[in-house]
Amino acid sequence: MIEMDQIYKSYGSIEAIKDVGIYLKKGEAVGLLGPNGAGKSTLIDMLTSLSKPSKGQVRFNGKNVYGQLTQFRTQIGVVPQELALYSDLTAEENLLFFGKAYKLKGVKLKQKVTELLQLVELEERKKDRVKTFSGGMKRRLNLAIALIHEPAYLILDEPTVGIDPHSRRYLLDLIKRLQLEQGTTVLYTSHYMEEVEFLCDRIYVLDRGTIIASGTQDEIKKIVSQEYIYKLLVAEKDAELEKKVERTREDSWRL
Repeated sequence: MIEMDQIYKSYGSIEAIKDVGIYLKKGEAVGLLGPNGAGKSTLIDMLTSLSKPSKGQVRFNGKNVYGQLTQFRTQIGVVPQELALYSDLTAEENLLFFGKAYKLKGVKLKQKVTELLQLVELEERKKDRVKTFSGGMKRRLNLAIALIHEPAYLILDEPTVGIDPHSRRYLLDLIKRLQLEQGTTVLYTSHYMEEVEFLCDRIYVLDRGTIIASGTQDEIKKIVSQEYIYKLLVAEKDAELEKKVERTREDSWRL
């Protein structure tokens, strides 16, 4: 299990994350939903040990991740919002490079690269430089790189940004397959409700650095579907104001 306990992050006087607690159980798909600027990427940076929280702890199997960084990082695969690719290298070369960074080598590395190129349907373009790829192809390669070391946890930060609907659908289906067929734990961040609804059983809603709702899909739907009745009290008609409005309409029409 990965846990974040009372996480707080500030930059000077700016409070980016305020006492957030989330957890990921092995094998489940969890959504982190929120608008742009809600703090999702900041939270992901701390969850993946790229940034330290100002307060609170990130724990892996009950222990602080900073006491077991090597073990923790070999268990997580990260798909960042910004593409982490070398554009002058080919798709194959990118996978080989990142595989070697995880100390894979020899036949095992080559087999894994071939397997992932097939998985993301880029085998026919493996010798082409990434700078010639479409946005959707780059996103698929970015996902393949996150899987090169066979992580148990896959953490994705808005991986469908800027791609066409077909590529978006392909990525979502592939991520779902990884979770259902291979038992990969998924944390998926997005500001699209339909993406999180398709992929995830449990959801956290983040806004302005704070978790404002959490639960299963059904529980979240009950929260957001509550009905409210608002009464609007209107003052009596102002005859003079009505004349001014009418004159303005006439002047606009003449223009």
